Amino acid sequence: MAYLARFWDSTIGKKSAEAMHDYATLLRTSMPVLWGARIALIGAVVLHAVAALQLTQRSNAARPQAYAKKAPQVTTFAAKTIRYGGVLLLAFIVFHILHMTLGVVAAPGFVHLDPYNNVRQGLANPLVAGFYLLAMAALGLHLYHGTWAVFRTLGVARPSPTPLKRRLAVALAAIVVLGFAAIPLGALAGAFTEQPSPVTAEGH
Repeated sequence: MAYLARFWDSTIGKKSAEAMHDYATLLRTSMPVLWGARIALIGAVVLHAVAALQLTQRSNAARPQAYAKKAPQVTTFAAKTIRYGGVLLLAFIVFHILHMTLGVVAAPGFVHLDPYNNVRQGLANPLVAGFYLLAMAALGLHLYHGTWAVFRTLGVARPSPTPLKRRLAVALAAIVVLGFAAIPLGALAGAFTEQPSPVTAEGH
């Protein structure tokens, strides 16, 4: 984390706040693109949730009574907690929008179009950062299980004598989780040093 702190203190690091501001401004001045992306993402989440609910209902309808005796099966922690993780991720999406987009929840000093300082201050709270990390862990489990399942469903991955060795699923989940988790971890470590708000600078 000391490396991140040195980076943000450097002249290159100081330009990151401006770059994030410019990116936020670009999104706000490209409303058709922004709303197109939002609608597509929200639609994907809704369809995913509906599909998961329908699959659960079909599974329950196919076996209205539980097995008298369950034989041991190869499974994973991700598979066992997939539904709980999905609910957690849905709650996180709502919280994240209220937190970082609207700035109405756990967002001290929130300034519109100043994402750098909003992230720095918003994730300085250990409870908030911890929730982000928990959500990223759930996302990793979701990706791990989903990546493996989609290959099996499409017939790309053949049955294996070692079904728990899912290298591609592990690699994808690890890359995504580590990438996203670096942000709240960096905030907790103080890697995001305070920078002048570009919005305030523009006002002058």
